[in-house]
Amino acid sequence: MKNGLPESLLRLTGELRKLPGVGEKTALRYVLHMLSGGMERATDLSEALDAVISTVRPCPVCGFPAEGDVCSYCSDTSRDHMSVCVVESVGDLLAVERMGEFNGVYHILGGSVSALRGITPEKLRIPELAERVRDEGIREVIVATGADAEGETTALYIRRIMESRGVNVRVTRPATGIPMGSSIEYLDGVTLMRALRARRDL
Repeated sequence: MKNGLPESLLRLTGELRKLPGVGEKTALRYVLHMLSGGMERATDLSEALDAVISTVRPCPVCGFPAEGDVCSYCSDTSRDHMSVCVVESVGDLLAVERMGEFNGVYHILGGSVSALRGITPEKLRIPELAERVRDEGIREVIVATGADAEGETTALYIRRIMESRGVNVRVTRPATGIPMGSSIEYLDGVTLMRALRARRDL
């Protein structure tokens, strides 16, 4: 035991510390808060986690979390399935969706191309994107990756792979106005909306 705490509590604290933005003190505060509510609060959390683990899977089409065969976006017939917004993460997708401007569908890459971090295009969902565009006859691919070197590299690679496979599709990029080095997830809605409206061909 450390500081008199049982080993199981320390283990839970350690797992919570792995979450983004959660330090040791915050993690311990979460654990103690759960305990202060009695076993019912801890049980509710455990059951909610079990439900996610057992029922949620990445959508086979776009990669967004889904409980059914496909996610809520891919199964929505009111959306424009001929326009695909390509993002790096689920957080980026939610940022675009909060804006309320885009009514197409999405494709989550799972990151961006990075030689320094050893992330090659093959480790992302880029080949799946090319197949999807070809098979579904998609008209436009909006590459909304980050406004940094890795995001730009990823965008250019996507354009090249479309050309190399002879896929006839318009590939666009949100307009300038997004600060260099910015992540889509943390942009304000107005900036992101203007960038998407004024998107340019890659």
